[in-house]
Amino acid sequence: MSSQNPPAPRATVAAIPTYVAGKPPAPRPGQQVYKLSSNENPFPPLPGVVEAAEAAVAQMNRYPDMGNSALYDALAGRLGVPREQLAAGTGSVAVLYHLLQAFCDPGDEVVYAWRSFEAYPIAVSATGAVSVQVPVGKDGRHDLDAMAAAVTERTKVVIVCTPNNPTGPSVSDADLRDFVAEIPDGVLVVVDEAYREFVRADDPIDAVALQAEHANVAVMRTFAKAYGLAGFRVGYLVAHAEVAAAVRACALPFGVSTIAQAAAVASLAAEAVLLERVDALVAERDRVVGGLAEQGWSIPDAQGNFVWLPLGDRTAEFVTAAEEAGITVRPFAGEGVRVSIGEPAANDVLLAVTGNWVG
Repeated sequence: MSSQNPPAPRATVAAIPTYVAGKPPAPRPGQQVYKLSSNENPFPPLPGVVEAAEAAVAQMNRYPDMGNSALYDALAGRLGVPREQLAAGTGSVAVLYHLLQAFCDPGDEVVYAWRSFEAYPIAVSATGAVSVQVPVGKDGRHDLDAMAAAVTERTKVVIVCTPNNPTGPSVSDADLRDFVAEIPDGVLVVVDEAYREFVRADDPIDAVALQAEHANVAVMRTFAKAYGLAGFRVGYLVAHAEVAAAVRACALPFGVSTIAQAAAVASLAAEAVLLERVDALVAERDRVVGGLAEQGWSIPDAQGNFVWLPLGDRTAEFVTAAEEAGITVRPFAGEGVRVSIGEPAANDVLLAVTGNWVG
């Protein structure tokens, strides 16, 4: 018997919010345009990465190494952790999906700050778990006391995004340690360090060292930001061996491609150049923050490769002005915009727009 009505998906699927990617700039005749909406690294691949990727292309007729052996060996050596404590995925977002699948039953709670990374509510809803969003302070910082108070018997995971995307502030090592001490052992604390290389705040966290002391702490990192591999999608987790094994068990088989693995290993080997580039981006960030301050802006402490402009109801108006000047920014309706730190010329355009705005 035929029917025009398709089968219905799970009820929680209808509640999944749509991920909004950074908008690419539209070509403008006679005007240079820049994309500052996706927190991408403006530098080209690190030395040796293109060559490693090209060599890996010749193996495209073969499946990737499902065990990520070369990548795990390189990470284990760099971080000083056993391979058994690592789990890789197609970006740290995928690692988070796998982790929530491994630890959350339908109806379980996941606590995180808000506003924070917009993939969090998507990943939580996809597993059938429930988001518990704890508002950030007016300074864009995590309210760790309120987050600890939000933990209940239904809580399985707590996510700490540091530096926080999109607002920018980072959590101190002392505050994070105090926070973890308040969380029950049966709750997994996930420290999302996607932008860790850009932090220059006092008392920066050492999440891997903290994880070594607490079996209920897991650390997520990525090659997309500082390492400039956003197009290849490689992220990883450092956790207790049993936690990492559970995450690997939920991972998509052969998820990280041969090319991506080769590029990530080559990127790790180019650390000296990486640090130079990160320092250059931090210097540009400081220049932009200083310029905004001179113009009269008051923004949260920027510790990632982006700045947050709290524009409230004027957000859409600013987005239009930025696009007319030749840059795209990432809007959050009614709240503000996040602007990536790009090449100096792009940052100059931003400062021209913000200067006209306050003027």
